[in-house]
Amino acid sequence: MSKIAIVTDSNSGITQERGKELGVYVIPMPFYINEELFFEDISLSQEEFYQKLGEDAEISTSQPSPGDVMDLWEKLLKEYDEIVHIPMSSGLSSTCENAISLSMEYDGKVQVVDNKRISVTQEQSVKDALVLRDAGKSAKEIKAILEKEKYESTIYITVDTLKYLKKGGRITAAAAALGTVLNLKPVLTIQGDKLDAFSKVRGLKAAKRTMLKAIEHDIEERFKGKEDQLILGMAYTGNEEAAQEWKEEIQKKFPQYELTSAPLSLSVACHIGPGSLAITCTKKVSL
Repeated sequence: MSKIAIVTDSNSGITQERGKELGVYVIPMPFYINEELFFEDISLSQEEFYQKLGEDAEISTSQPSPGDVMDLWEKLLKEYDEIVHIPMSSGLSSTCENAISLSMEYDGKVQVVDNKRISVTQEQSVKDALVLRDAGKSAKEIKAILEKEKYESTIYITVDTLKYLKKGGRITAAAAALGTVLNLKPVLTIQGDKLDAFSKVRGLKAAKRTMLKAIEHDIEERFKGKEDQLILGMAYTGNEEAAQEWKEEIQKKFPQYELTSAPLSLSVACHIGPGSLAITCTKKVSL
């Protein structure tokens, strides 16, 4: 049986420390802050990021350099026979596409998975890969299974402020101003390929109700018959107190499901700002 390394990036929400606990390798995502290069969870902590964000620093996302990716792969291939690499969704970044191109140089030893995930849903893909590997699947088989399951997840997000959606050009300045006055809270969704609008309501309580109802509908309709394979997730940006309250609300609504929680990746936080809350539902792979 081949010895297989599992690699992901920090968009999964898996920290370097957590990666060591799981036995996976986490590539840190790079950021430019006021033109200075930082790496998530290496030279840039969550706290430092939100401090810079609050100071209106110029922050832009980037992607791992080809050299850094290939250096890691080559180092791992001295110890492992194969690699399964799970980056963030190709619909949200070119990171995945670039990794696929680089993998062509490795004669099938590196299998890059495009399974349309980010944050806690991407983390679940990593955990699924570990289960499949330990069950004796090859890297190619793991890639095929994860990509077959790629749309078996859903994410809903609400934001605390419209400032960052305006800054990123997702809404106009006029819409942001009106929305702020009316206390409008957009509910966004990620269904694999991109971040889309789902609903618009007044106030955080209404946004939470909308997200809980959306997940309930997905469980009853989209994931019907798969209930015993589902895992829920809670993710957030910055505000841990609000996140804990949100987690308790989810647990109260869905006590029968396992619930994981983690900060949203900084790549997502750049575009939605601090104080955002998310709920996810993902189907675990079955052997």
